[in-house]
Amino acid sequence: MDDTTIWQTIDAERTATADLLANLTDVEWTYPSLCEGWTVREVAAHLSLAHRMGVRDAIREYVKARGSFNRMVDQTARAEARRPTEELVAELRGAVGVHKLAPGQSLKNALMDIMVHTQDMALPLGIERHMPIEAAVVSADDLWRIGFPFHARKRLAGYRLVATDADWSAGEGTEVSGPIEALLMLLAGRTATIPRLTGISV
Repeated sequence: MDDTTIWQTIDAERTATADLLANLTDVEWTYPSLCEGWTVREVAAHLSLAHRMGVRDAIREYVKARGSFNRMVDQTARAEARRPTEELVAELRGAVGVHKLAPGQSLKNALMDIMVHTQDMALPLGIERHMPIEAAVVSADDLWRIGFPFHARKRLAGYRLVATDADWSAGEGTEVSGPIEALLMLLAGRTATIPRLTGISV
């Protein structure tokens, strides 16, 4: 996928995710997500921030978080989540066509972010959403390559990951196979899709 195609996919995923959120009940917004300590509301708030945070904003929030990246992400999402749900949906819709990355974020990471976080909300809600296969392959390659913050290669040492619906594999050892979207969630540190995989258990 070239950069233009990746941005087109991000825009399509943002639109679909905004549609999903717009149809949730008040109770569903309070459901725990796959992100530890976050409800659906905090995940949605996090997604609504990416295109709006500049370098100065990031530095200020990083200082407030006392130099912890994870704490910064958590604090900014929780602060944003205080806004009405309608505003969060509108902010995510407003991100469509805004091809701006958060400070320090790569384009492939932005692609992974919207796809994985959508699943973080959809799966606990029992909503079936599927990732574009080609985009999931690009994101899986990227997560396997990078270290921080997922450390997928280290966490999954001793396993060979094989997609059953795409030409993708990585690692060496005991074979773990299944749909590329389930493998991507595993690479991102989620266990919810393990039942869709063979060769590994929770």
